[in-house]
Amino acid sequence: MNLKERSSASRQTITTMNNTANSTTTKRLSTRKLVLIALMTAITCIFAPMAIPIPVSPVPISLTNLVIMISIYVLGFPVFSGFTGGLGKLAGPTGGYLIGFIFLALIAGLFVDKFPKSRILAVVGMLIGMAITYIFGTEWLAIQLKMSFVAALSVGVIPYLAGDAVKIIIAIIVGPVLRSRLSHMQ
Repeated sequence: MNLKERSSASRQTITTMNNTANSTTTKRLSTRKLVLIALMTAITCIFAPMAIPIPVSPVPISLTNLVIMISIYVLGFPVFSGFTGGLGKLAGPTGGYLIGFIFLALIAGLFVDKFPKSRILAVVGMLIGMAITYIFGTEWLAIQLKMSFVAALSVGVIPYLAGDAVKIIIAIIVGPVLRSRLSHMQ
């Protein structure tokens, strides 16, 4: 290849790379995607702060994990309870659960994205993600309240198992429907 041909080939390669990069950026920042992110953020801001305190635990019942699981379907990835936030919330008794929600979104999101047709595997991903959330939350709760892991488990996880199972069922029913309907809207 002579110098002129190499120069032309280089320009074509750079143009192709730029077009690919622009197309990827455009897909990532499309109006539709931005609207969906704003929608799920709004839904998170509405539902996640709704908390029901329970007498046996400093950890309230929250819809945060339900919103995260549904966001996984809508966004392909994902506000704290009691209308509070900030470092104090992360450092408080529920901080470990909030950190655990990151792993819930990552793990459940991975399962939903890799196995989009399998609700069973989505449930498995959500269960693994919730288990990790429980581990982070329980350990942090035990440290914060100076109690044993088992005692923290009894006040920070056991009272929530049935409700979290219902949330997973709702996410498995609602999530794919939303994903399907939103994918048809271009």
